[in-house]
Amino acid sequence: MGLKSAIEWTETTWNPVTGCTKISPGCKHCYAERMARRLKAMGQRNYRNGFDVTLQPHMLEAPLHWKRPQLIFVNSMSDLFQEEVPEEFVQQVFAVMRRADWHRYQILTKRADRLLELDARLRWEPHLWMGVSVESDDYKFRIDRLRQTNAAVKFLSLEPLLGPLRSLNLRGIDWVIVGGESGPGARLMDREWVLDIRDQCQSARVPFFFKQWGGVQKSRTGRELDGRTYDEMPCSDAVTAGA
Repeated sequence: MGLKSAIEWTETTWNPVTGCTKISPGCKHCYAERMARRLKAMGQRNYRNGFDVTLQPHMLEAPLHWKRPQLIFVNSMSDLFQEEVPEEFVQQVFAVMRRADWHRYQILTKRADRLLELDARLRWEPHLWMGVSVESDDYKFRIDRLRQTNAAVKFLSLEPLLGPLRSLNLRGIDWVIVGGESGPGARLMDREWVLDIRDQCQSARVPFFFKQWGGVQKSRTGRELDGRTYDEMPCSDAVTAGA
């Protein structure tokens, strides 16, 4: 059994790499960094280096031992497409995902340029979902890079949403997640930003998932938008809306 996740849009996390470096404003209050420091203090082996980028080869084959099909978030505590992660190791992660093909995998990156650089040498399968994080208008270019890849399912994580994202080009995008920042120092998210993205998704017929309002105590703010929750997911057969 994998590590059950509290992240609303997945079931299980798998971390063959841990640790990361900050590259854009969305990284400022990184939850994974806080958690890594806590786990290091607790003596957890995989976090002996804290939040420094660390390969975890002993974790590579974990999904092969999880017999129940699961939705797996790959590297919730890192970014597979960091420059510090050798291409050979990226290929090993992809090989395991292809072998354990009864699961579906969600890979998420802010390193859209490296993703596109490696894309032609990666073997994509329909059960491998690829996403990019976009926190503000300045980083919409990541969507264009994602669109150029051969991933069967392409998704956006607009979290933490730090500003409006008007006129999104959702062509070729299969899923959009929106969420506010949570934890210490959380920056506020405007309701109008969320409503505008929801409406853009509905117009483009792209599934919309609202994760949370966030805040210092996210349990108080919840995840309802206009009196309901939005838990839409992409179709398993990866038929792209608006293609």
